[in-house]
Amino acid sequence: MRDAPRSPVEPGDDHVPATPAAPRRPVDTWSVLRVVVCAFGLLSLAYWGYLAWPYPFPAVFFIVGAPLFAAVVWYLFRSPRSPIETDVVGKTVVETALVVAAGATWVSLGHPLVGLVFVVVAAVSGVVAFRRETA
Repeated sequence: MRDAPRSPVEPGDDHVPATPAAPRRPVDTWSVLRVVVCAFGLLSLAYWGYLAWPYPFPAVFFIVGAPLFAAVVWYLFRSPRSPIETDVVGKTVVETALVVAAGATWVSLGHPLVGLVFVVVAAVSGVVAFRRETA
């Protein structure tokens, strides 16, 4: 009888169940756009520090300090793994302030069209990210 049911544990059968892998978030176009928007915002702040301030001392402070400050504020209040619990309104205020600051850097450098396009793209990606978080 070949098709008879087998016992779940037979001698010599060392079956070790595999541990399930941690679920990974899918990588899609919106996730990639979100990373690009965040990186461009940080680079915009650094570029502003480079062009808007005289070089040795104040420029270095703003080239490093402005993006670092924005990244720390984003991590503390907006990041999915933030150590400080913030409600939806607080997250929206923080993200809006960071996006407006990065867009304003382009306006202050004399490129208002770049700033406007950045703010619009960041707003669209922010709305999509918000809808995904609350769904």
